[in-house]
Amino acid sequence: MAAPFVSSPALLLDEEDDTATTKVIVHPLVLFQVLDHHTRRQEASSRVIGTLLGRRDGNIVEITNCFAVPHAERGEEVAIGKDFNKTMLALHMRTNRKESVVGWYSSAASGDDAPSLITDTSSLIHEFYAGEAEDGDCVHMVVDTRLLEDKLSVRAFKSTPIVIQGEQLGNLFNELSLSLKSTESEAIALHQMIKDDNAQESGNGDKMIADDPANNLLVSMEKLYAMLDSTLAYVDSVVDGTTPADAETGRKIADCLATIPRVRPEVFDKLFHSSLQDLLMVTYLSNVTRTQLTIAEKLNASLGVGV
Repeated sequence: MAAPFVSSPALLLDEEDDTATTKVIVHPLVLFQVLDHHTRRQEASSRVIGTLLGRRDGNIVEITNCFAVPHAERGEEVAIGKDFNKTMLALHMRTNRKESVVGWYSSAASGDDAPSLITDTSSLIHEFYAGEAEDGDCVHMVVDTRLLEDKLSVRAFKSTPIVIQGEQLGNLFNELSLSLKSTESEAIALHQMIKDDNAQESGNGDKMIADDPANNLLVSMEKLYAMLDSTLAYVDSVVDGTTPADAETGRKIADCLATIPRVRPEVFDKLFHSSLQDLLMVTYLSNVTRTQLTIAEKLNASLGVGV
């Protein structure tokens, strides 16, 4: 609320600066870790919390990692494993110094007496993580594990202090824009998980086909050819003038082409066939080893029966 008077109003919300967080980007790995933490929680715990790690770029916070933190809630009191959080943060900083504390996560509190995503103790936990963050501007991500709408909902909040006559009485949690972003490796893993799940639902035969490396390679090459044909058709339509040019799409195509190494065709063929021969040799040796193990198991079983 804006107050045009110089005198202190009865209710005052701290003004936001230009660096305040307005958008949150989260990676799928973080969501899987939160869900795993919630699944392994103690029966007496209504929700779980943890530390969010990532990077900050102006008004955008990108969450790339997280770890669980033990805590206990009783009424309006909360206890957080501060020493555990400090130790885990130090270990994470040794492996990835580019990540820093950007906030904290929690699963939705279960039970009829806690229908809201934000509980009474959320302000206390948020104050603790505000002190852990570098600039004090931390975000709170809530994963709604109650599945009230038959879907998994993820929401992000930031806290704004509520000041009455110069005294802070609480915090107001405002929802932020949140989007999901996958790296190339994460996208491949998610695609494989969805494909395996569909194969299990359709039957064992389809699952065997999905596990066939040659079939997977064939499917990947077919998708690659389809994407190349779509890209070529788009470029031809832009050159012909039938489709208006888009600078952003052009930059993405140029960046994609720039990642392809410039190798002469004869050198590429040699490298490809050498790698293919190595792959075939590894496959052959693995099949021989599997056969020998099967024969050894049968011989041991036969000798055991004879004795």
